[in-house]
Amino acid sequence: MKKPIAYKIKPSNPNAHIFTITMTITDPLPEQTVRLPSWIPGSYMIRDFVRCLVQIKGTDAQGPIPYAKSGKGGWTFKPRSGPLNIEYEIFAWDLSVRMAHLDQTHGYFNGTSVFLYAEGLEDQKHQVSIFPPDGPEYEDWKIATTLTRADQIEDHYAFGTFEAKDYDELIDHPVEMGTFDIIEWEACGVPHAMVFTGEHNADLDRIKNDLIPICEYFIQFFGAPAPMERYLFQTMVVGSGYGGLEHRSSTSLLCSRSALPRIGVSKAGSGYRTFLGLCSHEYFHTWNVKRIKPAVFMPYNLQKEVHTTLLWVFEGFTSYYDDFGLLRTGLTTIKDYFEILSVNASRIFKLAGLFKQSLSDSSYDAWVKLYRQDENAPNSQISYYAKGAVVALCLDLKLRLESKITLDDVMREMWFRFGQKNIGVPEDGIEQLVMELSGLELTDFFDDNIRGTGEPPLEELLLEFGIKMERRAEQKNGENSGKLYSTEQRDNEGCMGVKYSKPASRSGAKIQWAFDDGAAQKAGLSANDVVIAIDHVAVDHTSIFQRIAEKGSGANVVVHAFRRDELMIFNIVLQPPKKNMVQFRWMNNVSEDVEIRRRNWLQAPSEEHLPI
Repeated sequence: MKKPIAYKIKPSNPNAHIFTITMTITDPLPEQTVRLPSWIPGSYMIRDFVRCLVQIKGTDAQGPIPYAKSGKGGWTFKPRSGPLNIEYEIFAWDLSVRMAHLDQTHGYFNGTSVFLYAEGLEDQKHQVSIFPPDGPEYEDWKIATTLTRADQIEDHYAFGTFEAKDYDELIDHPVEMGTFDIIEWEACGVPHAMVFTGEHNADLDRIKNDLIPICEYFIQFFGAPAPMERYLFQTMVVGSGYGGLEHRSSTSLLCSRSALPRIGVSKAGSGYRTFLGLCSHEYFHTWNVKRIKPAVFMPYNLQKEVHTTLLWVFEGFTSYYDDFGLLRTGLTTIKDYFEILSVNASRIFKLAGLFKQSLSDSSYDAWVKLYRQDENAPNSQISYYAKGAVVALCLDLKLRLESKITLDDVMREMWFRFGQKNIGVPEDGIEQLVMELSGLELTDFFDDNIRGTGEPPLEELLLEFGIKMERRAEQKNGENSGKLYSTEQRDNEGCMGVKYSKPASRSGAKIQWAFDDGAAQKAGLSANDVVIAIDHVAVDHTSIFQRIAEKGSGANVVVHAFRRDELMIFNIVLQPPKKNMVQFRWMNNVSEDVEIRRRNWLQAPSEEHLPI
């Protein structure tokens, strides 16, 4: 039996943010190439992790070995005798869920950022020994990962040696180290934990008690036993931040301190609801994308883009179920759920990109568009997260209305046919499966909503379930609210058709986006222009929305704005605000059939607090 490819990783200089790694290949190829990945599964953009590699050197039994570069992220060695040892340093200063970060307070890494792979030997067993930094100030550091222990240490949080059956498994267990706080629980017999790094005053018992039903719900949704022996939430708490990345038995989360419930404060705000939704989303990925995955991801090619048209399923369906999981476990009310739905649906209904990019193209082009947003993105793109979730809702409602199955049944069958059997999903596999299970001919539905552009049939489908969809104008700049307002409000007010933000270096209001056919775009204003005055009166990002509204629809206004360092003057004819926000109302006095249909869809523990 061949010895495993072995690594030793140590935070050798936290002050300089340096991890030192030694890789040992006992039985290397005659010409052994090693590489760092160019991207990390779950985040579809080429990131070229090699840019963080500081220096590298190789040795064998006879001493140092020169290398030849092999592309931008590879090195080829010709070992003469004995094991090939490769020592290198990684600069870790990316505080996100995608790369690596190290300082005096903690260390974190994804395997794709720190572990070279031996080309041609990726399927061999891998082993890694993880060490703390040197010094008495690091004596209390612990480690949090779901890598399988190869030593005899029973403490999950102790440094030591770990193993993986291959390179793919090695890089799918991120590592957090430091003096984090820990909460632990069981869900359907599976040990779970969440660790918190960063300053906080969070009510950890409340978070634990809220996560238990989420985890139990999704394990029962797909069917016990769960596919992992342990599960870990790694949470980095910061002043302002949001994000998550899924792994096979863990997830890395980034959240704002203010989003967590505080000890002694009974009422938690919408930020906590968003945090629970993030936890729910990443946990659902344990099945949907980590195990049920596109065939083109089996195996991953980590050196180049791997295109699929199915991200609307793996992210969109997940986005549909993350908030649904909160509703069905009683962690949000029906009113809360429809507020969340209003926010998510408005994100697509307000954008011209809805009529220009299809869901399949949004998925395929994620590498160059969704992850590389520019100033024209709202006018040319649509998110496979947001529209995918709305299409998932539409598909669920249509199946409930016209067949004997639901989207829940589809997800469970996907798990049975693909996830449990480790079979990749073909590009047309979801559509064929839905039509097979339902007995419906849905080619037109998929052509219209997946390969076509335009609005999904949400309004008419929700009516069949006793929910009325209404359209209204934004109530403030960049509104991100699902609260109910009059649909006639603001009809006579003025609008420039832009989203404003705060400029970095001067007063005024920076145009973040200029929407297609808006008054600003028609007059020649563009993204990144900084408006400093309306009709010769100074404005900033907090006052401009109301100032423009008060001018009224049809008014001619003079706008002074800086483009770069040049002052420009524009004459603009204001438009009425577009009714591009959607909101939902609960319909009373519906038929018994509609009432039953609605209740079976939502499965909410309580019908208190309705959106009326």
